[in-house]
Amino acid sequence: MIAVNPMDGSSVLATFGALGVLAVIFAESGLLVVGFFLPGDTLLFPAGVLCAASADQAPRLVLWQVLLCAAVGAVAGAQVGFVIGRHGGRALLARTSKRRVRDAAARAEKLLARYGYGKALVIGRFVPMVRTVLHPAAGALGVPTRTFTVWQIVGGLLWSQGLVLAGYTLGASVPDIDDYLLPLVALIVILSLLPLLPLLTEARRARHDR
Repeated sequence: MIAVNPMDGSSVLATFGALGVLAVIFAESGLLVVGFFLPGDTLLFPAGVLCAASADQAPRLVLWQVLLCAAVGAVAGAQVGFVIGRHGGRALLARTSKRRVRDAAARAEKLLARYGYGKALVIGRFVPMVRTVLHPAAGALGVPTRTFTVWQIVGGLLWSQGLVLAGYTLGASVPDIDDYLLPLVALIVILSLLPLLPLLTEARRARHDR
């Protein structure tokens, strides 16, 4: 029996390798409650690190396989999320009892309103939790299918390939990078939340003006 924790990127990579990247990124890119708690940034970056060889260890994953699986998972997952949103996404979001999901959906809608479809779909890819609900929200809000498809592909490839290649580059150039993975992943998560600062500032001002 295989014991794997789907919310732990290291466990997923150790058990399923590149196929685990595909499955998790697919779900995390648009399957709402299912993908909301899955790793994204904290899976892609370490996967890239594991593709790099070190002085005393061969690569544990194959770079082209991880890149391909990450790209397919990101693009296909977002498109499925969009279809879910187009066919009843608002009702699904309204029925959820999880406050974090509802809050992320509200931020996704504000992101689309503030930055416009294209920029929001690219920026939203880099924001944890928001990216999972952004694509269903885009479907529910009636974003044109062609516009959504073009920009979600751009955002999905920039996000997935960029993080994998960043991990690979560091893994190939920094000795014993595994020892620093946790702080590096924490830094990536913090940086990914920066696009939300304008929205949080606006919300705080709105509450203060009431």
